[in-house]
Amino acid sequence: MATGYLEILRARHAARLLVGTLVGRLPNATGAIAILLFVRAEGGSYSLAGALAGVYGVANAVGQPVLGRLVDLRGQPRVQLPAAILSGLAMAVFAFAGIGSLPLAYAAVAASGLFTPPLEGGLRALWSSVLRKEDQVHTAYAMDAVAQEVMFTVGPLLVTLCVSLWSAQVALLVLNVVGVLGALSVVVSPPSRAWRSAPREAHWLGALRSAGLLALLAAFLFIGMALGSITVASVPYADAHGGDAVYGWLMAALGFGALVGGAVYGARQWAGEPARRLQVLVALLVVCYLPLLLMPDAVPMMALTALAGVFLAPAIACAFVLVDRHAPRGTVTEAFSWLVTTFTVGHSVGAGVAGPVVEVGGALWGFAVPGAAGGVSLLVLAATGRVLAAPGGGVVVVSGSENDPNRAPEPRFSSGDRA
Repeated sequence: MATGYLEILRARHAARLLVGTLVGRLPNATGAIAILLFVRAEGGSYSLAGALAGVYGVANAVGQPVLGRLVDLRGQPRVQLPAAILSGLAMAVFAFAGIGSLPLAYAAVAASGLFTPPLEGGLRALWSSVLRKEDQVHTAYAMDAVAQEVMFTVGPLLVTLCVSLWSAQVALLVLNVVGVLGALSVVVSPPSRAWRSAPREAHWLGALRSAGLLALLAAFLFIGMALGSITVASVPYADAHGGDAVYGWLMAALGFGALVGGAVYGARQWAGEPARRLQVLVALLVVCYLPLLLMPDAVPMMALTALAGVFLAPAIACAFVLVDRHAPRGTVTEAFSWLVTTFTVGHSVGAGVAGPVVEVGGALWGFAVPGAAGGVSLLVLAATGRVLAAPGGGVVVVSGSENDPNRAPEPRFSSGDRA
């Protein structure tokens, strides 16, 4: 696998596109954490911090499919860079205005989330123009996923480093400037400037006409809630056990656990029914959330937080298999986008719910939310098990996919896909 990664990175433009995309997505990856720390530094309540972080996440979830459609119509440079600049400017307004005017604060974080450029989807569309072999494109997807987990591990540390060296306000500004530079690096590259989307088949309901996909989205809404609630509940815990540095390490540990779990899960082929396997993975995820209620000292708590993240990436990877199975013909890309959007909305709702819970019951009650949300997700999967296990929306071998320049058959994607 390491040899395959090095081969990809040696391809022309590959390293630049990967690094530029990761850097460009840094504001999105750290946005909720930076907002939480900034609001707390401004003297705001946990409820307000959670609500603002939730608004940012929901706006981001709404904006991603809209901006993605514009990228398909207008190309990457015309959409990605202006969106990145508008998102950064909106966050700058929030950083300078603070929480003195709540309507302005909510409007600023909403605009920043809404205009966050869809760099992740853009990168996956570009791999086929940079890598000429089908197996290299698939390895690039795996490398991309691993790199995302590295970003979510390092990102919280960068936020807390900026806060420690300067302030939460400076952290907001620096991260968004860096994000604009990352987006700029991507969109001025030859592959990005030359890329054009293929025509796309659509139904007025699109991928949402699939019952199996709707069941999966409902389950992952609650998994997102669990993750979002951990982000908020960790703030008062860190306040009592060392401050911002501890909070950054907790968030990094959560990402590190997901990184390790995803790497181990992706290292082998898994037999059996993916719907059943997803139930097992979510059950393990819930079990690993429960030890957070022990709230030990900082170092053991970091280990428990890492454990809480171990089964997250495997559950998401298993969900991708089910998304591919249940996506109606010609809607695979849309279906994946809905999964990401639903997870993001759940994360934001979880942050919003955990804020008032922490206000009432402290960090202990806050850490009870992930287990409860995960339990509901498991119930959804159990109740819809037959729907998810049933044959999906037309998964067949296709030839001529836009992401396969060699026109090689790809058995994992649905017919008519215009990724």
